[in-house]
Amino acid sequence: MMIHKPLISPLELKQIFPLQSSQKAFIEKSRSDIRQILEAKDSRLLLIMGPCSLHDAQAAKEYAIKLKQLANEVSDQFLLVMRAYFEKPRTVLGWKGLLHDPELDNSNDIEKGLKVTRQLLLELTEIEIPLASEFLEPASCAYLDDLVSWGCIGARTSASQTHRQMASGLPMPIGFKNTIDGNVKTAVQGIVSCRQAHTYLGINQKGYISSFQTNGNGDGHLVLRGSESGTNYDPESIANALKNLKLANLPLQLLVDCSHGNSNRNFEQQCVVFQSLIGQVIEGNPFIRGMLLESHLNAGNQQMTRLSDLQYAVSLTDPCLDWSTTENLVQWAYRKIKQENSLKNSSKNAILSDDFAFQRIC
Repeated sequence: MMIHKPLISPLELKQIFPLQSSQKAFIEKSRSDIRQILEAKDSRLLLIMGPCSLHDAQAAKEYAIKLKQLANEVSDQFLLVMRAYFEKPRTVLGWKGLLHDPELDNSNDIEKGLKVTRQLLLELTEIEIPLASEFLEPASCAYLDDLVSWGCIGARTSASQTHRQMASGLPMPIGFKNTIDGNVKTAVQGIVSCRQAHTYLGINQKGYISSFQTNGNGDGHLVLRGSESGTNYDPESIANALKNLKLANLPLQLLVDCSHGNSNRNFEQQCVVFQSLIGQVIEGNPFIRGMLLESHLNAGNQQMTRLSDLQYAVSLTDPCLDWSTTENLVQWAYRKIKQENSLKNSSKNAILSDDFAFQRIC
């Protein structure tokens, strides 16, 4: 048996929680800044960081305020974007995210989830921190895509025609992750597809099933996230990924996810991955345009339980670095790059000599 319940339309939701003109301008600028970084027209690196998933509005806003302060401190070298993932893909079963189950109790009140999610994303935007999210459910895009500065098609869906078509019409840069088994070519094919025009079925702002025609999204790019069998953040793996991009006549640009397969599911290992990537950038790799980190106010993760028993600001999905480690890690990278910029004529070995500082951080 299947039960269906009509939902509020995207237009009605946006009338309840409207995007103000100042917020819209900030998002448009953030998207433009990200494009400039991906195209190497802006020499900064893109750092996409934050909780694996949102589940607590108070904790999310507290994290955003801290991230905003850090972003201001390092803005000449990095553009910081906050992970604001409201949907979570499940390999088998599990909590599907704030949009699907906002009460965290399997009640699955999706209409409430849409309202809670849009309200929270607006509040985060008011803090003026750009937001990143994975687009998992195509129907949700009509409700929330105006609030996202960087989007992602995940490892489980980068081969999906539906998601490639959807990405072709999204208004922000879109990263395609390699598949769970490590297949980079599939993600590259997804980028090629999303850059083309498509016609497909979707939901319009009034909530009607409609025929959509897109012009293609020219800002699709690759995200390396490792696999179940190993990592792909090392120089050789990155070189192989660039070869795949070149064969497909795509721009030589990519991001690297320090978590997931690249950390071997050990959240503290993200520090090692991040250090390696900063080292590769300093050593002259211009094609690494940024990194992703899973980070929260408090470290690790926790199992779903009664709301009263949940620990504050601890991830319900993948384990995360704590804020102190995150802040120290970004500040370490900032010092390294600043040092490189001021000592371009000095030995790279001398520049990389204070790795002991990184060891204390992690």
